Amino acid sequence: MPNAKGKRRRFGAVRQLKSGRWQARYRDPGTGQLRSAEQTYPTKKDAEVALSHIEADISRGQWADPDAGKVLLADYATAWLRDRKLADRTRERNESVIRLHILPTLGARPLSSITTSHVRAWRSALLENVGEPTVVKAYQILRAVMHTAVDDELIRRNPCRIKGADSYDVPERPVLTVAEVFAAADAITPRYRLLVLLAAFTGLRFGELASLRRRDIDTENGVLMVRRSQAEMQNGALFDKAPKSDAGIRPVAFPTELLPDVREHLEYFAGAGRDGHVFVGPQGGQLRRSNFRDDWIKARTKAGITANVHFHDLRHTGNTLAASGASLRELMTRMGHSTPRAALIYQHMVNGRDREIADRLGAMIRKTREDAGS
Repeated sequence: MPNAKGKRRRFGAVRQLKSGRWQARYRDPGTGQLRSAEQTYPTKKDAEVALSHIEADISRGQWADPDAGKVLLADYATAWLRDRKLADRTRERNESVIRLHILPTLGARPLSSITTSHVRAWRSALLENVGEPTVVKAYQILRAVMHTAVDDELIRRNPCRIKGADSYDVPERPVLTVAEVFAAADAITPRYRLLVLLAAFTGLRFGELASLRRRDIDTENGVLMVRRSQAEMQNGALFDKAPKSDAGIRPVAFPTELLPDVREHLEYFAGAGRDGHVFVGPQGGQLRRSNFRDDWIKARTKAGITANVHFHDLRHTGNTLAASGASLRELMTRMGHSTPRAALIYQHMVNGRDREIADRLGAMIRKTREDAGS
């Protein structure tokens, strides 16, 4: 339509509605169809300014289809999770976080309507009901979903912009002494004694220990070969998964002082055959956290160890004990946290620095035994 000087606008048009408000209209740059701005304006000038902004966004390539952002977060998050390549257990965890902690509050909202203030209010309410680690995980997933929505040009800006919301301060976990480790090992049921000792003196995770097979133990050189990790689904199904990175596949030396314990365990408690599990449950089935947890709590109590020590803290203990005299790279390699692993060969680990770390741990064991006997 002509403007006040009788000239037609180069881009779009404005018109007055029956309500008296003004509407801006323009051609969709993608389809060429005529469309209206998302809102109306009190004056003609306001509508023309809005139209100028739309024109500028289109010319800069920053225009986003207003209708695209109308998809509900629940629908988009479901598709987002479905299309991602994830390990089964990770997918299950992410699905659970989305279903329990994101969708009940934000799921019914269109993507384009979710603002930083909405995210902040959602996060604050969540912190009142669940632990901070869960809130951090939920925020990280929501931010990733909205980041993909930006990439898909459904929204212009990620509303997850809360400083520090993607991390939390992990409380310092307790470190056991060598004497406390052996006290717990002596107090636990015999079939789990070696599990406690290896957790502390190799730093392996529970899932890595639970997945060990007989063929993974070199009793001549005192080395474990970590090849996989056991995972458990929410429905109770157990399966072995590959480590998250190449760093997870690694040989780990253990103190030769533990060889008698290893040989005794393999003789009396491990599964049959080279592929038999090193650690099995009380009925001969695969080891589960649930059928081990009570034994750990009882042993911890019997050994006089504080109640806030979790089994996973044995890994932290192993990290700390091994750190004495080890470089950061050597420690990361031992714990399965570094990535440059392709050139690492088994013999290097047996005769190299990791053997020295295990020997230092062995010296700690000998000294503890000597002190106890004196």
